[in-house]
Amino acid sequence: MSDHRIDRFLKLTADRGASDFHLSAGRAPLMRLAGELDTVRYRILDDAEISDLVRPICREGHWKQLEERGECDFAYEVEGVARFRVNVFRQQNGLAAAFRIIPTEVVTLEQLNLPDAVGRIATFESGLVLVTGPTGAGKSTTLAAIVDSVNRTRSVNIITVEDPVEFVHRNRRAIIHQREVGSHTRSFASALHVALREDPDIVLVGELRDAEVIETALRAADAGLLVFATLHTNSAGKTLDRMLSAFPAERRDGISQTLAASLRAVVAQQLVRRIGGGRIAAIEILFGSPAVASAVREGKTYKIPDIIRTGRAHGMVTMDDTLRAFVTDESVEPLDALDKAIDKDAMRAWLEREGHELPEDIDLPPGA
Repeated sequence: MSDHRIDRFLKLTADRGASDFHLSAGRAPLMRLAGELDTVRYRILDDAEISDLVRPICREGHWKQLEERGECDFAYEVEGVARFRVNVFRQQNGLAAAFRIIPTEVVTLEQLNLPDAVGRIATFESGLVLVTGPTGAGKSTTLAAIVDSVNRTRSVNIITVEDPVEFVHRNRRAIIHQREVGSHTRSFASALHVALREDPDIVLVGELRDAEVIETALRAADAGLLVFATLHTNSAGKTLDRMLSAFPAERRDGISQTLAASLRAVVAQQLVRRIGGGRIAAIEILFGSPAVASAVREGKTYKIPDIIRTGRAHGMVTMDDTLRAFVTDESVEPLDALDKAIDKDAMRAWLEREGHELPEDIDLPPGA
């Protein structure tokens, strides 16, 4: 069992139910509780003190990467408490670090209380499945739950490429090989190229970071593998736009053809403050269909919200309809729903029709 000074802070983070722990030279430590940063009652830390806390849990290669690039990522586990995704970086005042808590046990789809339609994804045989959302929205948790469902029900070979490895899966019916960028492979792209020669049934890509990774993932899905991946977008339509915009204009027609043929589902999610405490996942679900394929091929992704609405009987739902349902059942405050809405004008109009009073001068950012 590890016994480092940082462990006490991380145990406190888990005990308080926080999602993140932050160190930053020039101020006291902080925790993120229910989406809000809260200062820990502790002294202000300087650069040397943060180095003393963080360096003992870094492998030499990670510390070298920090010195060369100004940042590094890795996973760290406090036995009996939790695993943490760690990012250490240089900033204006010195060293800083962010720790994201990862439960030691994979949370199931049932425990996450996700729509039943998400569970169908674990039965897919091939194609591309994207789980998307802003940083901290629970993408990795949802994807881990889907993989766990596959692991419990299917005899398949799953290869994951992550940076870093977050949730650790034990082999059940499936065999799972988890590879970490930097420790087990040079990059997402190189690991994906090699994975295609390792007899996989399912490949998980931690993040579609660039055009090369996107194209390799699409090629794998088009070849008959089931490919899971994540992107930092908050709706299905924006997800498809982001993928296509990664390529130069002269290549987009070809990429859109492959994407249209291989796309099986997009699950977009955001975390919203729940009335009474905690946060709740707002979900948008798009399943591949001839209408979706046509919209992608023709560059008419603006049609995606309407396609989702017409697909409600098949388990599809828009982000804004999920948020409206949360307001209706009094799970979420109207202003919080408006803040997370994709079409803010339509959400505002609906809230006002429902009798909710909204300040006229509220300044909300456009959807990301």
